[in-house]
Amino acid sequence: MKALSETADSQSLPPDRVEALVARAMPLEEYRGRRLLLIIPDATRTAPVGLVFRAIWDQVGAVVQSLDVMVALGTHPAMSEDAICARLDMTLEDRRGRYARVQLLNHEWDNPAALRQIGVLSAAQVHELSEGRFEMEVPVTINRRVFDYDSLLILGPVFPHEVVGFSGGNKYLFPGVAGAEVLDFFHWLGALVSNPKIIGSKWTAVRRVVDLAASMVAVEKRCLAMVVRPDKSLAGLFYGTPESAWDAASDLSSQVHIVLKDRPFHTILSCAPPMYDDLWVGGKCMYKLEPVLADGGELIIYGPHIHAISHTHGKLIEEVGYHCAPYLRAHWDRFKNVPWGILAHSSHVKGIGRYEDGREVPRARVTLATGIPEETCRRINLGYADWRAIDVESYADREAEGVLLVRKAGETLYHLRDRPAWARP
Repeated sequence: MKALSETADSQSLPPDRVEALVARAMPLEEYRGRRLLLIIPDATRTAPVGLVFRAIWDQVGAVVQSLDVMVALGTHPAMSEDAICARLDMTLEDRRGRYARVQLLNHEWDNPAALRQIGVLSAAQVHELSEGRFEMEVPVTINRRVFDYDSLLILGPVFPHEVVGFSGGNKYLFPGVAGAEVLDFFHWLGALVSNPKIIGSKWTAVRRVVDLAASMVAVEKRCLAMVVRPDKSLAGLFYGTPESAWDAASDLSSQVHIVLKDRPFHTILSCAPPMYDDLWVGGKCMYKLEPVLADGGELIIYGPHIHAISHTHGKLIEEVGYHCAPYLRAHWDRFKNVPWGILAHSSHVKGIGRYEDGREVPRARVTLATGIPEETCRRINLGYADWRAIDVESYADREAEGVLLVRKAGETLYHLRDRPAWARP
């Protein structure tokens, strides 16, 4: 299926064009009497989800048998009903009135009873997909509630992504509403390839894993993929299969979300927005900027509002600490039984580096200027700076000196025009 699309130049895509695309994509007669599950992101992604949700409801809400919403949490914490309503721009009056019959659901990645195994990635497939890095079977599990519906409609933004290249599409199924097995496998695969080689690259080994797993979901799947500017305005909306909508959206994302720089920076102040309320998601402030961080330089994640390493995985991360992938591989007997998604996060935040002569040698330094205490930062193998001593404005307009300030980090990717070997796909 070729993707339908609406795109804007410098202005935001207006609501009437969003509504027009939804009307073309979702003819009434095709949805009459159907059970539809809308799969959306949680609050850690910038996107006008409510705008498109309203257009979908206005188009087919009166004719479907049901239209429910599931939050693709991956392994993020569950959202309250109030938080899901806010994600959908749904008022309390709307919730009690026009949307009263809409079920608002959280994915339950850590509840075995909520999951169903739908297949296995064979050892041969894994060997091929991982380009020879692994040869093992990987069970494929997904939230069993997706099989209560006639159609799944993914609604979410596409951004450069540290593990898969570009987010969106089938990634809202795996890991969005899936079990941990595929997540752990492909996150560690991405870590071994490395963030700078993957992020902003379209057809990656991890994307092939995600698409293969999604092909095992025997329910009709469609996708409305959004490309969103930093100010939350909608640059483009694409409808099709998860593959075709993502394909078109990622091309636009590469134009909207990638900034090219002529030289690396020895100091980067990367400001975490409020939607990143722990380091698990705040790590994106490193991922999107590592490609322009100079050898031996320092990247400071500035987020006074961040007080937790991870609301979900904090204990495990504290046990592992933050290390480059070669260090983790050199101590594999110690780490092999830790969920591989934890190891991937550890190495992505620490950045690329070496392990030689019994010593870990990171390429650059990562410092936390957050609400996480200094003793904790040292224990988890990251630097510490007192956020109260940092004058954000003193980092502004100093690119000629090798200093970069990014006021809202985590979604825009920075790359060098002439990439060094360690950042080339």
